[in-house]
Amino acid sequence: MTRTLLSGSLLLALVLGCSQPAAIHNRSILAFGTLIDISIADPDGNKAEAALDALERDFSWMQKTWSSYQRNALSRVNQLLATTEWFSAAPSISPLLKSAIPLAEQSEQLFNPAIGKLIRLWNISGNADTGQRPPEQERIDQLTLSQPKMSDIEFNGILMRSQNPDLMLNFGAFGKGYGIDRAIKKLKEMGLDNALVNAGGDLHAIGRPGNRPWRIGIRHPRQDDVIASLEIAGNESVFTSGDYERYFVYQGKRYHHILDPRTGYPARGTMSVTVIHSDATTADAAATALFIAGPGDWHRIAQQMDIRFVMLIAEDGSIHMNPAMAERISIANSQSARIMISKPLS
Repeated sequence: MTRTLLSGSLLLALVLGCSQPAAIHNRSILAFGTLIDISIADPDGNKAEAALDALERDFSWMQKTWSSYQRNALSRVNQLLATTEWFSAAPSISPLLKSAIPLAEQSEQLFNPAIGKLIRLWNISGNADTGQRPPEQERIDQLTLSQPKMSDIEFNGILMRSQNPDLMLNFGAFGKGYGIDRAIKKLKEMGLDNALVNAGGDLHAIGRPGNRPWRIGIRHPRQDDVIASLEIAGNESVFTSGDYERYFVYQGKRYHHILDPRTGYPARGTMSVTVIHSDATTADAAATALFIAGPGDWHRIAQQMDIRFVMLIAEDGSIHMNPAMAERISIANSQSARIMISKPLS
């Protein structure tokens, strides 16, 4: 059985070939602003359907609770953070913060969920020349000079506060990864060992359905095609950050949604970054951080975040990889591609 999906940052092909293929149970759920496709390979259809029902409920709850554009637990936390006073931490939000804070520190704040005000100021939601223009420089400067960061958040038992009134949380850079990790954990708890959760192309796979690996195709950042492919098996996440998902064009210049906290503007130098890691939360955060770090600094930040597999496609079309990733990935049209292999990530 072969299933191909072109969605978000990755082209996913699930190649499940054997003499007696496992039954595949699928469901698509709308959450995090994208379709989440869940595939479970298991002969017990009732157990698989029960798991799909449970994950649908869980993703619906996550969407309602963590969305930055609804009246929910996150919006209440953001209102209270702006006061810089102590308040009772929300149980639905605190676990995400405690995962994000060390990742932000390891990335030198390139991964920075605290820049929600800057993200809201740009409000990049389309993917075409919509007539949108960049915000006023004065408003960008205000938010970059105040430098909101995750280390501004303090915890004291069940209480928390922000030291910076400009701090506003936005989980867009890692919420999908955290949600996928929760989904995979639930599947394992329910006794399901072969599954894939794909959120708009960012995904985590467990097991080897039909005793074959999951085969992943990585989307070309400027063409409706695949630029590379790889196989994953066991327990791995593959996440890609790209400048083609949400952007607008103003006076001939592309402005995408991945903002550099240091400048307040969309990061420059990179078209896409793909990361493989056992943990989806880490992979999601690292893909954003390495995109912002760019061709000149991705290797150093990857080492600090303990990332072992990276492919970065620069704005000039060159492909940058560490040796371990180069061993695993197959580049389309490799003879004409400009491939640059870095030092190992140790």
